[in-house]
Amino acid sequence: MTSPVRLALLGCGTVGSDVVRLLHEQSADLAARIGAPLEIAGIAVRRLGRDRGDLPVDPALFTTDPLGLIKRDDVDVVVEVVGGIEPARTWLVEALRAGKSVVTANKALLAEDGATLHDAAAEGGADLYYEASVAGAIPLLRPLRESLHGDRINRVTGIVNGTTNFILSAMDATGAGFAEALEEATELGYAEADPTADVEGFDAAAKAAILASLAFHTRVTAADVHREGITEVTAADVASAKAMGCTIKLLCIAARGADAAGRETVSVRVHPAMIPLTHPLASVGDAFNAVFVEAEAAGQLMFYGRGAGGAPTASAVLGDVVAVARNRLAGVHAASESAYADLPVRPMGEALTRYHISLDVADRPGVLESVAGVFARHEVSIATVRQGPAGGGPDAELVIVTHVAPDAALAATVGELRGLDIVRSVTSVLRVEGGA
Repeated sequence: MTSPVRLALLGCGTVGSDVVRLLHEQSADLAARIGAPLEIAGIAVRRLGRDRGDLPVDPALFTTDPLGLIKRDDVDVVVEVVGGIEPARTWLVEALRAGKSVVTANKALLAEDGATLHDAAAEGGADLYYEASVAGAIPLLRPLRESLHGDRINRVTGIVNGTTNFILSAMDATGAGFAEALEEATELGYAEADPTADVEGFDAAAKAAILASLAFHTRVTAADVHREGITEVTAADVASAKAMGCTIKLLCIAARGADAAGRETVSVRVHPAMIPLTHPLASVGDAFNAVFVEAEAAGQLMFYGRGAGGAPTASAVLGDVVAVARNRLAGVHAASESAYADLPVRPMGEALTRYHISLDVADRPGVLESVAGVFARHEVSIATVRQGPAGGGPDAELVIVTHVAPDAALAATVGELRGLDIVRSVTSVLRVEGGA
């Protein structure tokens, strides 16, 4: 065994505590895999006096000076599980420029300003690993940037937020509305006290940006991702999906495509969508995550598992720690970034998708013709139409599913429908994916 590889741990909350426990419980195996023992040089926390239960660590290792800890000569690797943009960005840039490898779970920082971290890693000749930033314990990012590096990935479709997947799964199973399902998720610990980042799609959008960057060798930020949450999904939407042999999931979708001039582009979006029950993602329930990758040579691949939680995320963190520690002992470091393609991100309006539209309309002759005329004016082809009574009243319900069209044309169609006298209300608009 050589000298220990010494870690600076930034943060000791749910994930950080499990990192400490796993380091302690698996110390002998980790040392054997690396060729050197791992030691904690220090742990940066906000408050020194907090009760940390039976955490197997010397209390003297705790400090409230993260920068001071990072700058110490005896620190080899910095592990960051604090989250947020600042001061985490300042800490990690300092470490990377000093040649200290970084392992982080910080999806928000990577999605907003991953370029700065990658540039700092290249400048310092250090490793930047972040498997834990997307889909918890699921081995996903390394396959995208290493195992599939010799292939061409065309599309990535994923369920990458456990909270929203639990809520939508509960709505599908019980017929509950969004508010009731969210309340259950909160009671069971699947939703935060403030669930905005999850239910409004911010968390999934950050992960979508990271996935797209790796899959398409292009710098994609969270600002490039079209984002919609699940707060407007109703029990009626779920019932309508069931009637079509579908279920509703919050999807992140990153895909190659082409603009009007034929130049290659990528589109990245997060929104609820109907998918057929035959799709591999349809059976992903509870708080699980899954990502479906379509590559030219490898074909279709699916990665599935627990996407959140202290222990699963800590597992991904330690996997990265082993990798960077072995690189350090070998005197090498991984390529910081592959962004050579530099593809433009296509606006959402140009993305090709399908709509499921529910309308309450006047029940009289000529209504269907008028509605169909709106679709024709926007060059949107109708795939199916279903008509029935609108909640027992004098009006009728029309449920229309379109063929694939640019999202801008579909949105304009819905906008014109809202202005028709014969349309009492547009009760639901959902995208349809996966051939439903």
